Amino acid sequence: MPAIPIDFVLFALMLVGVAILQRHTLAVALSGLAVITVFKVAASPFAEGSGLAGLAAHLGHEWVLLTNLLGLLLGFAVLSKHFEASRVPAWLPRLLPDDWKGAFVLLVMIFVLSSFLDNIAAALIGGTIAGVVFRGKVHIGYLAAIVAASNAGGSGSVVGDTTTTMMWIDGVSPLAVLEAYTAAVAATVIFGIPASIQQQRYSPIIRDAAASIRIDFVRVFIVVLILAAAIATNVVINVRYPGLGDRFPFIGAAVWVAIFACVPLRRPHWEELPGAFKGSMFLLSLVLAASMMPVEKLPPASWHVALGLGFVSAVFDNIPLTALALKQGGYDWGFVAFAVGFGGSMIWFGSSAGVALTNLFPQGKSVFGWLRAAWHVALAYVIGFALLLTLHGWEPDAPHRTPAAATDHAASHALQRFVASIRGNAA
Repeated sequence: MPAIPIDFVLFALMLVGVAILQRHTLAVALSGLAVITVFKVAASPFAEGSGLAGLAAHLGHEWVLLTNLLGLLLGFAVLSKHFEASRVPAWLPRLLPDDWKGAFVLLVMIFVLSSFLDNIAAALIGGTIAGVVFRGKVHIGYLAAIVAASNAGGSGSVVGDTTTTMMWIDGVSPLAVLEAYTAAVAATVIFGIPASIQQQRYSPIIRDAAASIRIDFVRVFIVVLILAAAIATNVVINVRYPGLGDRFPFIGAAVWVAIFACVPLRRPHWEELPGAFKGSMFLLSLVLAASMMPVEKLPPASWHVALGLGFVSAVFDNIPLTALALKQGGYDWGFVAFAVGFGGSMIWFGSSAGVALTNLFPQGKSVFGWLRAAWHVALAYVIGFALLLTLHGWEPDAPHRTPAAATDHAASHALQRFVASIRGNAA
């Protein structure tokens, strides 16, 4: 049995420290990053080279991703306060059912939002609504459900999650990841119902909105404009000019251009930024440390490996995992999309949506509390994956780095397989 590289031991100790010292997560993450960086410079070469030159080259490769994440996390923190101040969350109880089903409907709304919206924004919008309709008392199990709904909603859409967008850019047909919704929808029902009952018992939903509530449509316009800037930039950069997004953090910059452009209309809640910045630095520390791990390849592609990717994604950045899978090939991309998209929901820092949401609700920053209260999320992942395997079967997609004609054939094959599986199960 080959020895485990020291790099992984240090990263594991970093994660254990985060789990145990939950009141000092940022200090642990920064300390772990410093130790790993020193070790890499001194004794373990980077993929880009050894020593300080290797570190500089590595940072030159990763800075766009890190800056984009920082811009989105801080920008969407400002957006969530604009949304709360618009009074839409306080008005929504008029539309939501007055029992646990209201909490479940809110999760469905988050799922739908995330199918075309960044999952960080979907989670923060959902969390902002939850904070109002549940009087500021949100159960950890329901916080996990919000994160899971935002991640599930994006798993079958190439514009709903960074990992599925990566697949699209690399040449995977959008139809090839669509089957992930089979698992994602089932998983949402499995975790959504118990989480909604947990929340209703913990703090019931507000039954009626006050008749005097007046929506601030200027702030609603600001929220829509910020979201539109993020979506439009994502489509233009990643679809029209693939590869350009690796050179500059266009999406994060677009969000902040929209925020500053709207300052004359309504003053943003700048006081939210210090807290959001601390949470963002925690996530960036984990992402950067994970990017330094010597992961050159994955085991041979199979559904077992795809299942394992979901659990790994709970503690390891899913972006490099997706990049490795794309480089290796031989996967059924619907399985990978669900695994790496939904898997991070099982721990609060397993996805950027979880980190962003726990900046609003610090009580969620407990690994053991999250695992104990959100048992239904892990259960939903396993059952959803099993359902996908049963209904669709593991069928590795054709090589996607092919000429246009072959790509069209692969897309047609993916659609035929998806429709045939639905018809077969309906019969």
